[in-house]
Amino acid sequence: MGVMSSREALSIAEGRGLDLIEIAPTATPPTCKIMDYGKYKYENKKKDKEAKKKQTVITVKEIQVRPRTDVHDINVKVNNARRFLLEGDKVKVNLRFMGRELAHQEYGMKTLRRVQDMLMDVAMVETPPKLEGKQAFLLLAPDPVKVKEYLKNQPKPELTEEKDDHEGDEADE
Repeated sequence: MGVMSSREALSIAEGRGLDLIEIAPTATPPTCKIMDYGKYKYENKKKDKEAKKKQTVITVKEIQVRPRTDVHDINVKVNNARRFLLEGDKVKVNLRFMGRELAHQEYGMKTLRRVQDMLMDVAMVETPPKLEGKQAFLLLAPDPVKVKEYLKNQPKPELTEEKDDHEGDEADE
């Protein structure tokens, strides 16, 4: 509408039943807009809500092991970690040392490296095995390329048709 005094702009806005909103106060001259402020706030709130819906929340799931954890138990924990990674969550593998286990920390680090190697088909290492006090940890994040390839190579579960058991019920009555 061009350059005009603030009184003129305010009277035009009031005449239309709208609000005069200052967009750029530091510009010379300051830039204003005539609009319905309530509607503007509502639309912005709606856009923010839509943006939140599209956000992905990444959570960190924890798996706890010990230096003496058996191979089968580690396999179970690795399968759970793989499931978490495929769902898009990060996985923190905690290894706690107790008592004399601290004297042989190399066994614990070896366990963490074994877990890391088992999950490299779907994950990337975010923090390599690291020792902090009486515990060591490893942080893995899902690698989108590896996850996609892993899912492509996995056989899809087939749907099994359930047999109708109600046919025999009618003969019993």
